[in-house]
Amino acid sequence: MTPLELEQYLHRHIPLTQAMQLRVAAAGPDCVVLTAPLAPNINHRETAFGGSISALATLAAWSLVYVRMQRLGLPARVVIHRNTMEYRRPITGAFAARAALTDEQAWEHFAEMFRRRGKARIVVHAQVVQLADDESTAAGDEAGVFVGEFVALGGNLRPPRDTANAPIQGDVRVTGAEGS
Repeated sequence: MTPLELEQYLHRHIPLTQAMQLRVAAAGPDCVVLTAPLAPNINHRETAFGGSISALATLAAWSLVYVRMQRLGLPARVVIHRNTMEYRRPITGAFAARAALTDEQAWEHFAEMFRRRGKARIVVHAQVVQLADDESTAAGDEAGVFVGEFVALGGNLRPPRDTANAPIQGDVRVTGAEGS
């Protein structure tokens, strides 16, 4: 899967990625790197919003599992089970999250468990850094560290929701017993 293919997939199926202006800088079996500009992810202190930082790291780690499962030809629904996010310093510009596996044997065990049982868990780490002004290199030490546990589920998978044709929020009508 190319970086452009992953980016298009994320924008089509996870609308938040469009609002964040997420870009995929790298997408391979060894690592996934996602970037985001500060402007759409800014908080009231003119630094990156913690939720955006966490979302970018989560998406990078999720994408790594997704890319690797696709590469193995193993269709799966990949979901996050739990995570921690440590914020080490404020981010005042564009930022990136880089996800990589720290233990290749853990991946082999994960893939084998998925093949045998149709479900498996794996821990993925991601580092968040502020980018330099040219947005191509890190501008210092880690700004955040993410650790997430992901679950891959096989079996009867529904096709992913295509949000391109979903109604916009203003078109949604909620009715219930009291609204009839």
